[in-house]
Amino acid sequence: MLKGFKDFILRGNVIELAIAVVVGTAFTALVTAFTTNIINPVIAAAGGVNANGLGFRIWPDNPATFVNIGAVITAFVTFLITAAVVYFIFVAPMNKFNAMVKSRRGDEEAPVEPTDTELLVEIRDFLGELAAANRASR
Repeated sequence: MLKGFKDFILRGNVIELAIAVVVGTAFTALVTAFTTNIINPVIAAAGGVNANGLGFRIWPDNPATFVNIGAVITAFVTFLITAAVVYFIFVAPMNKFNAMVKSRRGDEEAPVEPTDTELLVEIRDFLGELAAANRASR
């Protein structure tokens, strides 16, 4: 049982996943710092002179009822930046690399399998030819 666990842990995919988690965590900290220190002040400036930023209070006398629209916009910007970087730094190059490797190996698209109808038409035509050949030989 422990040997199976050791094989699982030492498999390349698990190591790559652990590296991805560490890099993702570091990248998240970078994007969070960017949005907190650059995007948030811009959104707060757009919200007016109120120090709370872009938002409003449901009950004017209760600070706990503040609806922070700026925080939602910041989270959305953080998501877009993270998704764009992941796509353009990791996904797009990996797709290009996989396509290049596939073309070098000579892997081509598998031939399209005939549909059931096409197969039945071929069988019908073959049986017709066979019957005609039998009639001609008599």
